[in-house]
Amino acid sequence: MRRILIVLLLAILLLPAPNKNKPELFGPGPLLVTARALPLSSTDPALRRIGRLTYLGGWQLRSPHHGFGGISSLLAEPDGQILALSDSGTLMGFHIGPGAPARHPFIAPLPVRPRDRDKPWWAWDSESLTHDPATDRYWVGFELQQMICRYAPGFARVEACRTWPEIEAWPETGSIESLARLPDGRFLAIAEMGMTADGSHDTLLFAGDPAEGGTAAPLHLRYVPPRGYRPTDAVALDARRLLVLNRRLTVQDLFTATLAIVELPENPRPGDRLKARTLARLAPPLLADNFEGLAVTREGDRRIVWIASDDNHEFFQRNLLLKFALD
Repeated sequence: MRRILIVLLLAILLLPAPNKNKPELFGPGPLLVTARALPLSSTDPALRRIGRLTYLGGWQLRSPHHGFGGISSLLAEPDGQILALSDSGTLMGFHIGPGAPARHPFIAPLPVRPRDRDKPWWAWDSESLTHDPATDRYWVGFELQQMICRYAPGFARVEACRTWPEIEAWPETGSIESLARLPDGRFLAIAEMGMTADGSHDTLLFAGDPAEGGTAAPLHLRYVPPRGYRPTDAVALDARRLLVLNRRLTVQDLFTATLAIVELPENPRPGDRLKARTLARLAPPLLADNFEGLAVTREGDRRIVWIASDDNHEFFQRNLLLKFALD
């Protein structure tokens, strides 16, 4: 019975609604983050290999700053510089691993447009983040508001925001969990709970910037995750392939996650299915939690995968950051 109650509580926490434990708005400032190294498996500390992933390190992250945590998406650089975004519109920049940080650690709220400043703090349920390294611009997907916004380099200001009827049709409590920018300038958004008639997840392929008013209506595709899982983040590997992070919550295992790969058709058509192929699964006794953030970097010839968890600002969950090499 106790385990069932825990699952019910966690399920409620996953709903992007006002939450007493989410931090209210605060100003920008420095951030102190401590990282405790963890083995991948609690029963076999020497285990390094799962599926097509090789474990390079994992950390439990803590900070005395009350705004730290709730990581829903992230970006990473090869030197271990991390930019994380919480589900309450908070940016967190810090460094992990060896070497000196390239920038000072910081925590700051996302900038908002003047006309949006009267919206309640809990309405900024930022669940997805992507970046164009060529222009240094960022895009954020917001649940509740069903909106995608573009930000200037360094998150200096909001440049544009747009809502789409295709996204407004998704449940407010499970929409833009995944937003990926392809190298050719297209964008792909996957609904966590916006479903098609056959039980797939509605997926929108934008030909251009989804925050711009002149971008044409997106193409509807269908994402088919591993059985029983829902997508929580996605990142492009190249113009055709994407990694997708998927989450499941059950009474038996609590949180588990899968990392999967999908391939876009060369010439996508409405209704095309994007069937996930599982690369690895994270479940007890391996490190497992509410994994929502996914990023990819390169170290030489190796492609590096970073996975982060959202602790929902609850004492019984953890902020985990895992680092893998992808074969």
